[in-house]
Amino acid sequence: MIFEIDNIELYFDDKPILKAAYIQAETGKITGLLGRNGSGKSSLLKILFGTLKPKSKLLRIDKKPILKRFYKTGRVAMLPQFPLLPPTIKVEKAFKIYNIDFIDFCSVFPEMTSIKQQKIRELSSGQRRIIEIYLVLKRAVEIVLLDEPFAQLSPLMIEKLSAIIQKEKKQKAIIITDHRYEAILDISDKIYFFQNKQCKVVNSRTDLVDWGYLTS
Repeated sequence: MIFEIDNIELYFDDKPILKAAYIQAETGKITGLLGRNGSGKSSLLKILFGTLKPKSKLLRIDKKPILKRFYKTGRVAMLPQFPLLPPTIKVEKAFKIYNIDFIDFCSVFPEMTSIKQQKIRELSSGQRRIIEIYLVLKRAVEIVLLDEPFAQLSPLMIEKLSAIIQKEKKQKAIIITDHRYEAILDISDKIYFFQNKQCKVVNSRTDLVDWGYLTS
């Protein structure tokens, strides 16, 4: 499956954020998005998901246009930057809602076994984020959008979640953005850099140096 969004035009209060932007993702690959704050990365994910309406866009899967808000198709899941799960439900209930096996989760994160009966609000921000990332990744969908998944996580947790992302990409197209650019460089099969309201394909780390994103 090849997933494309083209001709993106986005303005906030008449200020252009994205103009004629384009990205492509596909099953079996991780597509990384890099860029400075305000360059349009999170806005693009919201446009893809269908919760932000741009001035224009063309959304296609295998060349066929998607005309309604994408989240209404049941083919996409998104992890936003803000907390996803209701704070008053128990961890066990969250896994049941998503139809995900808690035992399988604990086989990867054995240190989380004891939190099954806790409410989401009783967890640390890191624990909550790990659960949210896992549930979104394991959804039975074709496309997964991850907005800043690694914030507040330790290197070990990032390593574990990166392994899950690599596993899930076998049957999904995954699009990810994060300020921990090294993690994005390590995990991505294709990377776009957001600059001057456009999305450029990154061919090497040198491109990011030349474009002023990295120093070396």
